[in-house]
Amino acid sequence: MTDTFDRLKIPAGEKPDLAKADAADTSGWPGGKRKGEAALPALREELDRLQELFYADARRGLLVILQGIDTSGKDGVIRHVFEGVNPQGVRVCSFKKPTPEESAHDFLWRIHRSAPAKGEIVIFNRSHYEDVLVTRVHQLVPQKVWSKRFDSINAFERELVEEGVSILKFFLHISREEQRRRLRDRIEDPTKRWKLTDADFQERMYWAEYQSAYEDMLHRTNTSWASWYILPSDRKWFRNLAVSTILVEQLRAMKLRFPRPTVAVSALKLD
Repeated sequence: MTDTFDRLKIPAGEKPDLAKADAADTSGWPGGKRKGEAALPALREELDRLQELFYADARRGLLVILQGIDTSGKDGVIRHVFEGVNPQGVRVCSFKKPTPEESAHDFLWRIHRSAPAKGEIVIFNRSHYEDVLVTRVHQLVPQKVWSKRFDSINAFERELVEEGVSILKFFLHISREEQRRRLRDRIEDPTKRWKLTDADFQERMYWAEYQSAYEDMLHRTNTSWASWYILPSDRKWFRNLAVSTILVEQLRAMKLRFPRPTVAVSALKLD
C-alpha cells in the first residue's frame, strides 16, 4: 500500500485525538484534486475486475464498515466507489433504530445475520458501532452496559476473521464547519432537501460528545485483525480515492483465482 494511505491506519495502542486530526488533509497526494479524480475511473475498473474474481473464488468474504457523523459521506462512498461493481456479489446494509424483534435479542444479533457469505462483499452503512455511540451519547443504556460492548465487538470481529472474512473499517472524519456547509447545501438545493431530517440538527448539538465517543470507539476496537482507518473526508475526492485504493489493494493481496471448471472443457462440443 502506498505510504499516502497506509499512514491513515491508526497505530496499535494509540488513542486518536480527533480535534488535532486535520479533516481536510490530503496526505500530500501529488496533483491534488485534478489527478485524484482522474485516478478514480481506473480504480473502479480494477475493482470491478477484482470483485468478479472475488465472487468466483468464493473462499472468503469481505466486510467494509463505514462510520461517521451525519453528512460525513457514507452514502457518497457507496455511490462513487462501488458504482461499477456487479450487484450480484455486493450488498449494502444500513442499520437504523432497532426494530422490536431486534431489540429482543442481543445487540449483535441483527449484525451477525448480515455478515458476508463467502464470495460476497458487504458494506455496512453504520454498523454495530452505533451501540457504543448513540446509546452512549444519549444515555440509552448505562455505562456499565455499553462499555462492555467493546470486548464483545472485538470478539465478534475476530470470529468473522477466523471464519474467512476480511474486515476494512473506515471512519469518515469531517470538521464541524464542513458539516455545517453540507447541511447548508441541503437546505439551499431543492434536489437535496429530501435528505434533511430533524435528527441531523439535533445530533449536531452533541458534536463534542460524539467526538469523545468516536475516540474511545476507535481506540478500544482498533485490533490487529480489524484495524481502523481515519479518513480525512472534508475533501470528497480524497475520501473516495482513499477507500478505492485501500479496497483494491486489499483484494489484490488475497491472491484470488478462478476455480477450476466443473466440466471437461476440451470435451465440450457445440452444435
